[in-house]
Amino acid sequence: MPIIELVILLACLVLLSNVLSHYLVAIPVSLIQVGLGLGVALLLNVQVELQTDWFMLVFIAPMLYNDGRQFPKRELWELRGAIFANAIVLVFITTILGGFLIHVLIPAIPLAVSIALAAILSPTDPVAVQSISEGVKLPKEILHLVSGESLINDASGLIGFKYALAAAVTGSFALGKAIGDFFYISLVGLAVGLALMTLIQLIRDVLRREGINDTVFNVVLQILTPFAIYFIAEEWFHASGVVAVVAAGVLGHVQNSHEVEDAPELRLVTEKVWNIIVYLLNGIVFLILGIELPVATKATIEGNHTNTFHAIFDVLIVWGILLLIRVAWTYGYMLIIWLKDHQKTRPSLRIAALSGLSGVRGAITMAGVFTIPTVIASGSAFPERSLVLFIAAGVIIVSLVAAAGILPLMAAKSLPFVTRGSSLDEDDAVIAAGADDESAPAGDSDAPQQINYKQARIYILRLAIQNIEEHRRPENQRAAYDLILDQQFQIRRLEVASQTEDELQPMLTDEMQLRLVALAGERQAVQQMLTDHEVSRLGAQNYLRRIEQREQRLSQAAHKPGLPTLRSLRLMFNRGMQGLRLWLAPADSDKLRAEQLTIQRVASKAAIKSLSQYLKQASVDEQQFDRQALYHLIVHYRNRIESAKPGHSISRADYERQIQGLRIKSLGAERAGVQHLLESGQISLRTAARLRQFINYSENLLMLNDGEADEE
Repeated sequence: MPIIELVILLACLVLLSNVLSHYLVAIPVSLIQVGLGLGVALLLNVQVELQTDWFMLVFIAPMLYNDGRQFPKRELWELRGAIFANAIVLVFITTILGGFLIHVLIPAIPLAVSIALAAILSPTDPVAVQSISEGVKLPKEILHLVSGESLINDASGLIGFKYALAAAVTGSFALGKAIGDFFYISLVGLAVGLALMTLIQLIRDVLRREGINDTVFNVVLQILTPFAIYFIAEEWFHASGVVAVVAAGVLGHVQNSHEVEDAPELRLVTEKVWNIIVYLLNGIVFLILGIELPVATKATIEGNHTNTFHAIFDVLIVWGILLLIRVAWTYGYMLIIWLKDHQKTRPSLRIAALSGLSGVRGAITMAGVFTIPTVIASGSAFPERSLVLFIAAGVIIVSLVAAAGILPLMAAKSLPFVTRGSSLDEDDAVIAAGADDESAPAGDSDAPQQINYKQARIYILRLAIQNIEEHRRPENQRAAYDLILDQQFQIRRLEVASQTEDELQPMLTDEMQLRLVALAGERQAVQQMLTDHEVSRLGAQNYLRRIEQREQRLSQAAHKPGLPTLRSLRLMFNRGMQGLRLWLAPADSDKLRAEQLTIQRVASKAAIKSLSQYLKQASVDEQQFDRQALYHLIVHYRNRIESAKPGHSISRADYERQIQGLRIKSLGAERAGVQHLLESGQISLRTAARLRQFINYSENLLMLNDGEADEE
């Protein structure tokens, strides 16, 4: 398949995988991507010709640079000892001890190849580790342990893999030369990364002083930075491009604090662009893993020297070895801390097992294992290459399945399981939840109750609705009700997303009952209008048919929920056919449309009256119904009344002006609400920043639309 078509196909599959992940919530998106890749490989015979140089440059360099950019500055200094010990010592232990155990338990794999396999399997996905660790509420020191290890162990793991792979290819290994080369490529790579990043920062500062401060230019410059640094370190200095891009990312993160004050737009745009890049790159890597699975497993499955079931058993052996090493390391770390300070958390095998299972292998492992050559220096085939690929792919899948399946059982709760490239909204939600949970002082009973991001959004949206109601006047009622209805839809979505299934069901049942009462009131009013000869039979039948369709949708949603998209398409089709029938009617179409508006206005008033009478019945407890659902329904009908009023139409420009004025006032109320929540200690600084960012985006969009209207 041509490279352009392949890139488009892979990008489309990344989008499809994240759509499917919203329905298959129990399956990590990375596993869905592996499955999609396997599917296109088997059904479409898609193949990807991988080359070591460009694969490392295109995939490894930007992802590791982004990891460096995300490195927490405070933890970098306060936990420097533990972090670097975990990222270097643990990787070294995993590489040597794990490689030796793999060779002993799977003798078919040579020792050098076993060490290379253990080295490339040592890096863990940092996003997955942090999301799982925060979800199970690991002790703070253990959370920092596994998080710090996962943030920078990619570089040390890839360096160990490179040397072990070189030993396997050449058949020789000189310890002294290896140590010297290790220090050379590591230290020179570190120096090159720091020097080039410093130079790039100086160039950016000079350009900024010269007035070249274009956002797009600076974003493109930052995106090209890891590719340039990796290439220069590898090709010019023959040092580690991996270490260089990680060092550059960390240095750039430390030095970019002035951008927040000097160029906030640049910082925001850069973060979003990097999110998109990592989102695509990580997804494509797992898709390639699925595409390469037939290639990686075909030789093992069809070969005579290795039984398929035995190869699967080898996968479990290797995963078990890596798991035991991580569990033992974590338990030993907890024991040392407890011996130094008995007030710290006591050593716990359960916590050690949880941190061990959180070591999900991800994109870096898959990207590295693809670089294994097919032949060695003598021209012979690389020893057990197919088995190594099979084991590496299998361990990635087993680690994902184990984290998704076993961890919730051990933690007795569902966990926020995300990886690099997962849904960005989900990732933000995990970070926000973690920030909110940690922001309240532990053990302080007088501290105000913290609320999460969704609850805070609901609060400020209700303030916005209250503000719009205060500024609602007879001349702007249509615009006011349109805005209120839009805000209500947002509140309902947030409420549904934040409720459990047990909490959600009563709320939906109450809302459905209220809607059925309102529809019954509409039907009775239309039938009465037909009886009194106030409307034609065609107009009444058309409106009654719409009521029946709405009742059918409610019944289907209650008993046999289908895909919302299909229901929406059916609704659009039915409305289109009704409009066509009216347009083709022999009578005057303008008269029929005016009649429909009259029916809509009278029926909507009858629906509100029917709801009021229903709630006043002695057998009905008004308090049992969700007041938000009731208010939402009443606003819906008031909006329909306003839109159907005769002689009350205004120009589009006046309507947009009313919308803009009310929206600006409501945004001010939202800002005041955020400030109140922050000052009262109900939200953290990070949550307040996210809320204000959302408000700023809304205001910028409002101004952008106003600018486009002025140009017209």
